[in-house]
Amino acid sequence: MDITDPLPQKTYSGQPDKRRAISQAARAVFGRAGYSGAGVDTIAAEAGVSKRTVYNHFIDKEQLFLSVILEGSAQVAETHNRIADRHLRKILDLREDLTAFALEWATSPTAFAGHFALVRTIQAEAARLSPAVLEAWQDAGPRAFQRELARHLDAIADRGLLDIDDAATAALHFNLLTFVSVAQHSFHHAITLDEEQVTALVTSGVTAFLRLYQRP
Repeated sequence: MDITDPLPQKTYSGQPDKRRAISQAARAVFGRAGYSGAGVDTIAAEAGVSKRTVYNHFIDKEQLFLSVILEGSAQVAETHNRIADRHLRKILDLREDLTAFALEWATSPTAFAGHFALVRTIQAEAARLSPAVLEAWQDAGPRAFQRELARHLDAIADRGLLDIDDAATAALHFNLLTFVSVAQHSFHHAITLDEEQVTALVTSGVTAFLRLYQRP
């Protein structure tokens, strides 16, 4: 698979509803069995189609996996962008608004359980996936929102509230101190943390971030 064209399109004559059924089944099976353990036969059976129909829509299992992970990434990124815009577009109290944003952001994966099951599959089986798949997911998912977060932090810095030389690095630090901290403690959202745990992790992360970047 060429990294410059990570999701080659395949000409097919099937109905869109069958493609949707295959994608939904693939998301469930990959999330449940992992990439290596997921069989196209199982995906086809769960979708209610033949194995041949799956291959009429997707080149191979890797292309099917990439298709569903990119679809989920786009949905998650859209939600995260709305959360960031709601909390960071107008800053009234820097600590309060950053904390409110991070709390909603860090708990948003509960609405995308199927997608984050695929993310856990990527984490567990990265060595078995092609670099093209990993790169495409990173660019459509984590990196895409990190660029948007960097844009918001840069705008906050322009107002004199943050002291930032490199917005991309600051966004990475904020991500690691808040969202990733919650993800690690929840085993990448496999278990549910209680509200008190999430609040403590996010609050301490925002405090550390402000120690690094808040303008005196």
